[in-house]
Amino acid sequence: MNASDARRDLYALVKRAYGDGITTLIHRMGSAQEDRVLLAPLDRFPAARKADAFPSWVLSAAQKEFGTLISRAAGGEPQVLRRNNTPVAVLLPADAHATASSSDPAAPTGAAPAGGAVNSQGQQNREGAPRRLATLGDAIGSVLATSPAGGPTFGLPGLDAATGALQPGRLTLVAARPDVGGSLLGLAAARTTALVDHRTVLYAASGPNRDDVFRRILSAETGGEYPRLKQGRLTDHEQDVARQLMQAGDVLLIDDGSNLTAEDIAETAPHMEGLALVVVDRLQAVHSARLPLSGNRLPDASQILSTLARTLHVPVLAVVDSDNPTLLGLLDADVLLTLTPTTDPAKVQVTVAERDFGVIGSAYLRPDLLHARFADAEAPPAAGTDPEEWRLHTTPEEHELADAALPFTSGAQRGLPSALTHLLAALRTALAGGDVETIDALTVSLAQAAADSPQVPDTDQGRRLAAALRAYTAAAAASVRKKPSDSHPAVGSGAVEDADEDVDEGRRDDDDGLVPGDEQDEPDTAVFPALRILKDSVTRSKMHPVPVIRLADREDGPWPLISEDMDGEPRWVHPDVTSTRVAHTRENGKRVRRDQLDVPASFGDGVLCLVDRNGSFPSACSAVPLAPNKLLHTGPLDAFDRGQAGIYQIDIPEWGHPGMPHPLGRLIDRPDDEGRVWVTTPHIKQLERLYREGHLTAPVTIHDSWTGKANESLFKPFYTAAREARTELIQAGGEPYKNYKTRLSISLRLLWPKRPESRSPFWRPDWRMSMVAEASVRHWLTAFKAVQEGHTLIALRNVDAAIFWTPDQTPPETYRIGTGFGQVKAKFIQSGEFIPEGDD
Repeated sequence: MNASDARRDLYALVKRAYGDGITTLIHRMGSAQEDRVLLAPLDRFPAARKADAFPSWVLSAAQKEFGTLISRAAGGEPQVLRRNNTPVAVLLPADAHATASSSDPAAPTGAAPAGGAVNSQGQQNREGAPRRLATLGDAIGSVLATSPAGGPTFGLPGLDAATGALQPGRLTLVAARPDVGGSLLGLAAARTTALVDHRTVLYAASGPNRDDVFRRILSAETGGEYPRLKQGRLTDHEQDVARQLMQAGDVLLIDDGSNLTAEDIAETAPHMEGLALVVVDRLQAVHSARLPLSGNRLPDASQILSTLARTLHVPVLAVVDSDNPTLLGLLDADVLLTLTPTTDPAKVQVTVAERDFGVIGSAYLRPDLLHARFADAEAPPAAGTDPEEWRLHTTPEEHELADAALPFTSGAQRGLPSALTHLLAALRTALAGGDVETIDALTVSLAQAAADSPQVPDTDQGRRLAAALRAYTAAAAASVRKKPSDSHPAVGSGAVEDADEDVDEGRRDDDDGLVPGDEQDEPDTAVFPALRILKDSVTRSKMHPVPVIRLADREDGPWPLISEDMDGEPRWVHPDVTSTRVAHTRENGKRVRRDQLDVPASFGDGVLCLVDRNGSFPSACSAVPLAPNKLLHTGPLDAFDRGQAGIYQIDIPEWGHPGMPHPLGRLIDRPDDEGRVWVTTPHIKQLERLYREGHLTAPVTIHDSWTGKANESLFKPFYTAAREARTELIQAGGEPYKNYKTRLSISLRLLWPKRPESRSPFWRPDWRMSMVAEASVRHWLTAFKAVQEGHTLIALRNVDAAIFWTPDQTPPETYRIGTGFGQVKAKFIQSGEFIPEGDD
């Protein structure tokens, strides 16, 4: 093109250069000779990317001074064209003789031949043309221009050391299963680059929306619990930090538009001034019609993102929610970071691999999903320290505080009170050495020092330390490391699973395991506001539930008929197995009794397989049949009506399977004078199913009933929230997870408070017993399936504990091993050993 036309079309020519790799020959008649230059892509001359190596011009200025730029470029001085601060093209001399006199050693030699022939239309002649070549000097200049000091990092020293930071021009893929937290690594890189280094980040959110991204950033920056922030409940401090992020957040730009494609990202990125990093969160392995970045479209998207990285010479970091090797091979990233859970739930391994070299390093991270972040994995405990004790005696807040204190304890930063510096140094030393006793001894002093709000320098490091101190103070205030009061056993504030059977056995019908104050709504800082969520689940129902039966009505109708025995929990040991109660002293000094099971030789070789079901009660809330409104007296029924729910008086059916307990559990031990019992809807449905399948010889006869219109979804929102919170909190472990279980247990017990002075928002004993019965039924049916498949059941207790006689390390296949609701943990012990339960 002639220079006049090229000036007019400069923006279009530059777009063709960086987008399509097209070189354009431009000519201009000067006073003595014709000037000829090439408007070329940067990969024709990589040294042009080096900052300040050559004259550079934003496109608007280049268009005004285009004639001057052509003269200089034709004379052997390359001119770099920029879109904002990002180099996008370069003007090079088209004639070899023009470069011979160039004094710049990095100037191109023979630019036109090296770049391939140029046809008369300005298009590169790709048929038979020589390949584009770069000299070794060009390569060296490119490497020097992208030194590690300038590359974005994750802000995680161990991982940054393993990866060498995020290199410009490369596509890095973070691969992890959805429950491992791969997105949080993308968030870590974005936070560090934007909020610490103050460099521009494009955050392309294909999975989360902008509100999710903000809440995760706020949670990670303040140490606030992510589940609480999702509910829109912010403390004053979190609101202050949010306002600060608003001021500093103009360097983190989020694109969460619908139908986000890789092409959209590639089109947006070049227009961002000073772009330092592109994060794509996330590529979804499973196809979704509403998400272009999913399914079989991922390989093409990966190629576009890879081209974007090379074209703009910036790192592109993409998260994929799968660690499937076949899929990852199709995506063909330059660098692959694979997150893999370890046997230690408080640690994940990150394996770093490059396309041409394979694995080049690894690092360990500590997931802190409660606060939407990762931290470098802590040092192993000192020799002789029990790993579980180490995990329980350290918290994410302690590790974050130690990490944030490093610049000050190392002497790199100053400005802290000397006493605080010494305390923080002692904490770092204790964590590094696995010294549990010192960590515990420092707790009070550190909490006091943090609560005094010490002055810290107004720097990035100082602000991080201040946030860590505040988070540590909040965690210390909510800590329940101290032992429960002897006057209130662990039931009132303990495990959801009712694992402490000694307390269960001693509980009377007037004992709900609650203590005064349990009925109060949780504070805003609660990890999981279970009671609030349960109340919301009930009030949102369109059936207008009656959560509280009036005091005047509780002495009549169905209410006196309801008892704790209606849970139907099994308390059964195989008739051929000898069960002995033995004394046992826990580590906290409490004396309890435990079962010791002796299996006869006739059972053959094997071990006791202890199965512990996770979250039996909240899991039952997913579909427990109950009547939201008052129960009406419906009397004898010819048949069970599935549209109704309530309580039913029935005969105890005969049960002829000696290898399984009776389906009604302990209910059969409390018949009335006529040999009948009152049961809730879950047990009626269970007995009907067993009759249909031929396990009972006669159908259920209903002699009396109190029922109302049935509903199975009243507690479904509560179940969903509890399941999501567990997924996040079980990874965090420690006190947050304990507090979650405590509030979960209390909220469900409050369905039937026994103290007359209780101010619980509920009094529905039928709801409470239906929920427990549903858990018992599910527990029984799963064990029955295992027995039907040939497994030998030794004992079945409560709503979560089963013991089988099996070959070593082989639990029944009817159980799913895992940490989710309905899944189980499995342990193996020898016959004759006592059965560990609860806190054991």
